[in-house]
Amino acid sequence: MAAGQRAPSILERGVVAAERGRIAEGLAQIREACAADPSNPEPQAQLARWLSRLNRNDEALAAVARALALVPQSAACWDTVGVVLSRAGRHEQAVACFQRAVALEADHAGMHFNHAASLKFLGRFAEAEAAYEACIRCDPTFWRAHSALATTRRQTPGHNHVVRLERLLAAGPLEPDAELHLRHALAKELEDMGQDDEAFAHLLAGNARRHAATGYRFERDQRLFDAVMRLFPDPLPVPSHEDRVGGEGAGAPIFVVGLPRTGTTLVERILSSHSQVASAGESQNFGVLLKLACQTPSPQVLDEATLAQSLRVDLPALGRDYIERTRPPGQPQPRFVDKMPLNFFYLGHIARALPAASIVVLRRHPLDTGLSNFRQLFATGVSYYDYARDLRDIGRYYGQFERLIAHWQVTLPGRVHEVWYEALVAGQRAETERLLAHCRLPWEEACLHFEHNVSPVATASAVQVRQPIYASSVGRWRRFERHLQPLIDELRVAGVQVTG
Repeated sequence: MAAGQRAPSILERGVVAAERGRIAEGLAQIREACAADPSNPEPQAQLARWLSRLNRNDEALAAVARALALVPQSAACWDTVGVVLSRAGRHEQAVACFQRAVALEADHAGMHFNHAASLKFLGRFAEAEAAYEACIRCDPTFWRAHSALATTRRQTPGHNHVVRLERLLAAGPLEPDAELHLRHALAKELEDMGQDDEAFAHLLAGNARRHAATGYRFERDQRLFDAVMRLFPDPLPVPSHEDRVGGEGAGAPIFVVGLPRTGTTLVERILSSHSQVASAGESQNFGVLLKLACQTPSPQVLDEATLAQSLRVDLPALGRDYIERTRPPGQPQPRFVDKMPLNFFYLGHIARALPAASIVVLRRHPLDTGLSNFRQLFATGVSYYDYARDLRDIGRYYGQFERLIAHWQVTLPGRVHEVWYEALVAGQRAETERLLAHCRLPWEEACLHFEHNVSPVATASAVQVRQPIYASSVGRWRRFERHLQPLIDELRVAGVQVTG
């Protein structure tokens, strides 16, 4: 059999192996397929896909370039390349690839969905809305498209999808994830139109069913908070001036952390509007690299076993590897900002691995934080946010977050700068000046006009941060106070002040 004829079967075996978790074996076979048929872009696209899954973005992008040079002929190949580019933050290029994919295969719902997501990340909301509608026309049961569509704009009595959503919800028994997406979409649209009680009823029903399906218990997260604090019982040495501003310090990363929906994307946009700062988005690299270095067998990136091994790792070497893998390729700025919210668990490790790094923690009123977490439809495949589907669990989690941040303020003296969302909204210039000073950045007026920042936003705040700063989200909890008693009770048990 000729080499070119062998390649598809080799490629198929490699992809199957990788999808079953044998990624090293799968990659070896995919590389063999690339060598066997060097004129075929499909193996290169799959190579890029799996390298991207391993966060080996430079290698993945090189494979993408080879695939594109060979001019893919199939919609699936264009879509795969688009997904890799999207994961790497290259959304303009990704959109072009997804456009080719849907032109070749117009009845494929998933390709329309990917196209819509990249358009949304770029702030092209009207086009994204049309692409989500195309996805739904292809497959009305592509549930994620309904919840994503609801967030592309503010819904009105004359322009909404409530009737369609209610019809789908009533059509028959649904899996928990399907019901979750439909009810979150309905909640968003009804809230936009001022029907708060009806909106909250959908949140309660959808979240409760999904919460029951996950079997989540708060004790799992409680053990993580406790384990992290045991690792760093005493204050760490204060970095020297040379560590902070000389050598690698001149290009040190900035970590923006906090609970989800507290303003992390807003602060990231402010910082990345500075001429010296690029955005790395929500990178998982620090936690993934620590997990790989610990070599613990569990599938979770963050768990007690990994934490137990974590201080045996060469953290300065991990820090250098993190910078190499995370610095946005092709960007001239010396600094970059990583806004993965859950990096608050790793601040002790970050301080040891990257002594020149700047650390910013977002804070927000506990009831607005709790409500925003409950309203947010987090990815159902990510277990770290399972707490957010129950008001009592959110209250417990917020209490432990407060405890951990207080711990970091003691053990990382002078390293952790807190930004309260409400203070930033009320005093944008003063808070921005303090933020830039902490990050060792000179003042730039552009940081006050982050809405003009044209870089993509691949988070739930993609719509909001395209607008100037606004105060309408401050105190939103008062609209729903009558529904929040379980959250209020748990916050009070944790000693968290909830009035004001």
